[in-house]
Amino acid sequence: MGVKVLVTGGAGFIGSHVVDELVGMGRDVVALDDLSGGFRENVNPKAEFVEGSVTDVDLINSLFEKHKFTYVYHLAAYAAEGLSHFIRNFNYTNNLTGSINIINACVNHEVQCLVFTSSIAVYGTGEPPLTEETTPRPEDPYGIAKFAVELDLKAAHEIFGLNYVIFRPHNVYGERQNIGDKYRNVIGIFMNQIMQGKSLTIFGDGSQTRAFSYIGDVAPVIAQAPFVKEAYNEIFNVGADKPYTVKELAETVCESMGTDKNINYLEQRNEVVHTYSTHDKVSKVFNLGEETTLKEGIKRMADWASKAGAKKSKEFAKIEVLKNMPPSWLKK
Repeated sequence: MGVKVLVTGGAGFIGSHVVDELVGMGRDVVALDDLSGGFRENVNPKAEFVEGSVTDVDLINSLFEKHKFTYVYHLAAYAAEGLSHFIRNFNYTNNLTGSINIINACVNHEVQCLVFTSSIAVYGTGEPPLTEETTPRPEDPYGIAKFAVELDLKAAHEIFGLNYVIFRPHNVYGERQNIGDKYRNVIGIFMNQIMQGKSLTIFGDGSQTRAFSYIGDVAPVIAQAPFVKEAYNEIFNVGADKPYTVKELAETVCESMGTDKNINYLEQRNEVVHTYSTHDKVSKVFNLGEETTLKEGIKRMADWASKAGAKKSKEFAKIEVLKNMPPSWLKK
């Protein structure tokens, strides 16, 4: 099939959609995932699935030795910004050290390009709309880890010649999102609460603004990256342009799922209040399709979620710091 690629986090939400795009492009894909947040059934049957973690150095090295990957897409991460304050060791082990394992393997096995999904979290409280020129000031351990990987990729390129493409996606939602994770993915949380007959929970007054990005607009761009030479060794914001408040989002989700608005406002947590970005740079380098409206994207996800059914929310297994943790996240 020609070019062989690795997708870490390939059973996860964004990763599985990137795998689909690559399979559709005729690429030979290996999907690696430890199934801590992803699901085996998410993986395209035309891709080879390997269960394992990016923290397993021996596994990573053996995969690279066996498959001789041309390109690598590194999407494996636990993307819970708010929770990352309370799982610092877990966050840095998986999101930073795990990423370094992938970078080392790419250097040692002469991978032509590593595509890395960073996050808008690297900007912290920067003044929106954020551009790629905005100075990163991450506010939480998740954003700190992502920015550290970005810096390491720049250093690896300068020392070893490893090419990279960095994307900073934001608030991506859509089919296959893990709606059973109560710590992240607000749209999935809302839909799961509705299907369980519960009120929607919002931290603060719901005036926080985000640009919610439909997966069908994001995954194709990420998949294209190593085949677009102009993108090499560049950073791109990717996602929706128009911001909405979390309260507006809740209203749209309720409308799509045919239920009355029933919101329970919780105490404000420590988070960036307003964050959204521009996408002028990515639009100049990649062929972007027409942006999916929030209403249409939510409808597609709601149709999928209704068929998939409600999921029981699991407590995070090993909280490391309990001090100042939101009460709704503490084990009952």
